[in-house]
Amino acid sequence: MRHAVVSLALLFLIQLCPAAAPAAEDRRPNIIVILLDDVGYSDIGSFGSEIRTPAIDAIAASGLRYNRFDTKAVCSPTRAALMTGRNPQTVRMADLPATRLDASDLTRDRGELPQNAQTIAQVLQRAGYATRGYGKWHLAPESEDGSPGNNASWPLQRGFDEFYGFFLGWTDQYRPNLIDGNRRIAAPETAGYHFSTDITDHAIAALTPRPGQSRQPMFVYLAYGAGHAPIQAPRQYADAYAGVYEKGWDALREERLARMKQMGIVPATTVLPPRNPGDRAWSDLTDTEKKVFARFMAVYAGFITHTDEQIGRLVAHLKKAGQYDNTLIVFFSDNGAASEAGQKGSFEQLYRPNTLSPEQMLARLDELGTVKTQSEYQRPWAMAGVTPFRRYKLWPHLGGVRTPLIVSWPEVIHDGGAIRKQYVDVVDIAPTLAQAAGTSFPTSLEGRAEIPVAGKSIQASFKSADAPSARSVQYFELRGNRAITSGRWRALAVHKQLADFATDRWELYDTEADFSETTDLAARHPEKLEELKALWWSEARKYSTPPLAEAPERFRVRERFDDSADRAPMPPHLVPPPEPTATKGTN
Repeated sequence: MRHAVVSLALLFLIQLCPAAAPAAEDRRPNIIVILLDDVGYSDIGSFGSEIRTPAIDAIAASGLRYNRFDTKAVCSPTRAALMTGRNPQTVRMADLPATRLDASDLTRDRGELPQNAQTIAQVLQRAGYATRGYGKWHLAPESEDGSPGNNASWPLQRGFDEFYGFFLGWTDQYRPNLIDGNRRIAAPETAGYHFSTDITDHAIAALTPRPGQSRQPMFVYLAYGAGHAPIQAPRQYADAYAGVYEKGWDALREERLARMKQMGIVPATTVLPPRNPGDRAWSDLTDTEKKVFARFMAVYAGFITHTDEQIGRLVAHLKKAGQYDNTLIVFFSDNGAASEAGQKGSFEQLYRPNTLSPEQMLARLDELGTVKTQSEYQRPWAMAGVTPFRRYKLWPHLGGVRTPLIVSWPEVIHDGGAIRKQYVDVVDIAPTLAQAAGTSFPTSLEGRAEIPVAGKSIQASFKSADAPSARSVQYFELRGNRAITSGRWRALAVHKQLADFATDRWELYDTEADFSETTDLAARHPEKLEELKALWWSEARKYSTPPLAEAPERFRVRERFDDSADRAPMPPHLVPPPEPTATKGTN
C-alpha cells in the first residue's frame, strides 16, 4: 500500500512538471574547405579542362563558379590569408614560413602568424564547431618540432581539434612525412598507399555521425598535396590520358580557351596572349621530347583525376548521410600552375637540375608518377594550365594569382551551375565561412586587440548574381613584384631583384574589356596608371610593414622574373636537403 501511495505521488509530480523539451538540433551547416595546390585556372573540367574531374564538376553543378577569384600566387601567403582573413603581409607571412624564427623580426617577413590574428578554425571552434584539418599545413616556422613550447604555430594551437597531414610545402605522396596532432609519425606501409586517399578517409571518418550523439557542426579543412609536385598517382590514371597530350601545350591552350568561351567562364572576346617568353614552341621539340613531355602531363592529369575521385568519395558519403544539402563546400587552388622545373622538367627529384637527356628519360618513362621518381612537368605545361592568362605561379600576372573557385551549399544556393562574376580575393573566404556559421571574427580577445580583418563576406552573391562585389580594391606583393586591382583596372610591376624599385616597369590592363591581360595600356592611359600606383602605395602602407622590400635571400634567388627559359641555379648553401624517406617513429 505504501508503494502504491508513493507511485501515485510521483505520477502527480510528473504531471505537474512535464519533462523538459529536447534541445533543438544545431542546424548550422557543416563547412568543408577543399584546397588544391599549384592547380591552374583551366585545369578543372568545369573551368575548361580536358582533365576529367566529374566530382568537382558535380559540386559546381550544384553550386557556383567564380571566374574572378584571386590568390597570393604562392602557397603559404594564400593559406595565411585563407585562415585569417587578413593580407599575408599583415600577418607576417609575406612569403614562406621562417626556416628558423628570428624573435626580433616583427616585419612582414617574420614567417610566423601572430597570436592576435585568430584563424577561422579558432573562430569556429569557439562558436561550437568541431574542427578537423587534413593535408598540407605550411604555416609554421620549420624549426618548430611540435613539442610543448615549440609548437605555437602548429594546427592544434591554431584552432584545430585534430590535424593529420604534413608540415612543410610538399611531400612524397607514397611516403609522406606525416604529423598527427603535435607529433611526427612514420609513413604508412600499406600496399597501394596514397596520401590523397588517406586524408580523404580521415575526412570521411570525421564526417560520420556518431550514434546517440547530438549533432555538432563540423569544419573540415582538406588540403590535398595534389597537384603540387611530385606528380604521383597510380599508373592507370596516367595511362587513361595516353594520346591526349601529344598535341602539345600550344594546341592545348587553344582548345581550352575555346571550351572556356563556350561554357561562359571567360568572355567570348577573350584573346589568348602570346606564348610566354622563354617557353619553347611544341613544334620545336624533337620527337623524343614530345613523347616524354606528353607523358609528364598525362601523369599530372592522372594525379588530378585521382584526387577528384577522392573528392567524389567524400561527396558520396555526405549524400548518403543526408548531410550534403546543408554543407557549405568551398573549393579552390592556392595559386597558378607551377613553373619551377623549367623547360626540361624534373624527373628523379624536385628542385634540382634535371641532368637526364630526353633519351634517358624515355628509357625510364614508366617510372614517372611512381614511388621511384619525384617529378614535375615542364614549364610550358604550366602556361597551358593557367589559360587564358600570362605567366604562372609566383608572378603578379593573373596566371600567378587567379584560380578556379567553386562554392556549393544546396540549401542556400538555388541556381546551381551558375557563374558568378563578382571580384573575390582569398582574404574574403574566412569572413564568409564565419558568417555562414552565424559568428564573426573578434575585434579583441582576452583583453588584447585583434589585427583587423581585411576580408569581406561574399555570402550575398550566393543568392544573387547581381549582388555587388564585396570589394573593388585589392593589392598584391610577392618577392618585390606588385599588382593592384581597382574595379575594372589592374596595374602590375615585375621587379628585378636588387634593382631600384623606382625602375620597375608598370603595366596597365582593363580587365573588363581584356579579361586575359593581353593589351598593356600603360602608355595610352598614363594618368590612370599613376592613380593606381598611388593606390598601391596607400594599400601597402596600410597592410604591410615595411610596405615594400626585397625578398629574403632564400626566396630572392629562386626566380629571375625575366624572360629566361629556366630558374636561376640556387646557390649550394641554399639548396634544401632531400626529403628523407619516413622511417618508423623518426620522420
